[in-house]
Amino acid sequence: MDLRTLPRPRAVGGGGRPESAEAVLVRHYRRLVGMAYLTLPADRGRHARVVAAHAVVQRALPVAGGKVAGQQGYDAVRARVLRGALRRRRWPGAVFPRVWGVRLFTPPDDADAELDARLAGLPAAARAGFAVQALDGLGRAEAAEALAWAGVEEPAEAARAGAELLGSLDGAGWPELPPGYDACTVHLRPGDLLRRRRRAFTAAAVAVALTAAVLPVLASPHPGTGRSDGQPSAARVVPPERRADGLWRASARLGLGVWPARGGLRDDAALVGRAVAAWQQAGPGTAAEPGSVPGPPVAVPQLLYAGRLDGASVVLLTDGRTLARYGDDPAAGGGPVLALAAAGESDVTAGAAVVLRRDGRGARYLLAPWVAAAATRRLDRPEEAERPLAFADGVTDPVPGTAAPGCPGPVLQLRSDPVVAEQHAFLLADLGGLAPAHLTYTPPPDAAAPARPPREAVGAQALRRWAAGACAVPEAGPGVRQLNLWEFADQKLPQNAGELAWACLRADRWDGSGSAAAAVLPPDGGRAERLARADGRACSRYEQDTVAQYRWRAPNGTPYLLVAASRRVARLTVTAPARRVDQAVPPTRTLALDNPGGGPSTVEAVTASGTRLRPIG
Repeated sequence: MDLRTLPRPRAVGGGGRPESAEAVLVRHYRRLVGMAYLTLPADRGRHARVVAAHAVVQRALPVAGGKVAGQQGYDAVRARVLRGALRRRRWPGAVFPRVWGVRLFTPPDDADAELDARLAGLPAAARAGFAVQALDGLGRAEAAEALAWAGVEEPAEAARAGAELLGSLDGAGWPELPPGYDACTVHLRPGDLLRRRRRAFTAAAVAVALTAAVLPVLASPHPGTGRSDGQPSAARVVPPERRADGLWRASARLGLGVWPARGGLRDDAALVGRAVAAWQQAGPGTAAEPGSVPGPPVAVPQLLYAGRLDGASVVLLTDGRTLARYGDDPAAGGGPVLALAAAGESDVTAGAAVVLRRDGRGARYLLAPWVAAAATRRLDRPEEAERPLAFADGVTDPVPGTAAPGCPGPVLQLRSDPVVAEQHAFLLADLGGLAPAHLTYTPPPDAAAPARPPREAVGAQALRRWAAGACAVPEAGPGVRQLNLWEFADQKLPQNAGELAWACLRADRWDGSGSAAAAVLPPDGGRAERLARADGRACSRYEQDTVAQYRWRAPNGTPYLLVAASRRVARLTVTAPARRVDQAVPPTRTLALDNPGGGPSTVEAVTASGTRLRPIG
């Protein structure tokens, strides 16, 4: 059978829901078993390879949930299968499934011996590279990325070696894989019957002796706990996964899922085990930031960092949805501390830094592997240049500074490696949580150009606007993923009093919710005045129209009602105690009504498509 004719795995992430890990494993079981069979050492007997291949695939289900950190669906299951096959160094007697009384072997073929010999001459990583290209039809670049997810240290070289073997087989007139490599189609034959009978008598005697010795041990409580309830301990937790050091260079999906494990204690199994065990026992009493779930990981955790900082042990883990920071500072007293934060959908910016530790000197961050340069800047002093920030193995020096309540704190200015994007600089603001928020800026509309998307807030105009508007954000606390300042209109004030900037500031949280606030930025560069705030999706990509009103007094004392709307608004209706206006919006999308009266006023806007809007809040 040509395993390459099996149905191709469905792509994950387009329309529809991703399949669970169990559904993926069942649907693609034959392909995955064949992949494990090809990756396992080719110099072993066929019975051992068949049984081990099935064991590797059946053990590929995550401990909890159907997602591997940073992956989902078939890609995640394939990565676990390859990882299991690559790590199998020997053949323990307790491997499952168990086969008694018969020996298994794949259908014989004349070409098997030659291919077995060539596979035996390749390292395990190259065999895996051959398997993913032969069975999944991946190109070399795709194969390298799949191998990197599986933890291969040099994925590009392994993919190249696998491609060379596959090319030579096709070139030799082998258009399909021999049937001897379909580990789901096997022949049976009896084993050594006399030896099995002798072993059966011996095993029975040994079992009686072991049962008497083992039962008291199983019934005894855990040392020092007085419990026998099976709660996880550091010795019995599943070791966290690790990503290859160069995975981020080969992957098109940047985020926490491609971070390598760093820190001087990353090989300290006891420390890392305690951190994983603490997370597995997390419950309602665990410190959890807004938007995160105070519970155990939903997948096998991925190790991001384990090290010692200023006398404290710190471990950082993720399961693709949540960040977990485990800290143990003997000098502080109180025992180990576990903190959880939402971290789903991290990317090149909103997954570029995590707070490892805070103390009196400031915050120390672990930076993404694609960060080539780091600096700090004062958000309230846009004219000042950034100050370089030193970091080693991704860990920064302390970043001092605090912020006024409701305002973003110290700001990091990071620059990506050219491998990711040439001259890509961006800002992250400390909001007191594990992950800083990404700061962006949307410039005012240009009548001659399409609507502008948010951009990095590193330009001169963006920095000036953020200096004025930072403390007008709708929220500035843990759980916020991104803060955007949208300058939706500019208005010339009456009596030549300068230009007023109208802004909508949006906070997007890690859990997908958010809030918005309307604000005016005065012409003198002073601090913005927030007009109103509301939860919801206002001023987001899904609600791109807005309108706002503001009462202002001119230098000569005349009161005005100022109104501004975004670019798609076609008509405004303003009702004040002493004035009423119902007209098409002028090109500036702004109105200034003098002497509007002292009572409340109402504003309604209508877009060109007929949608009616009211001011935020």
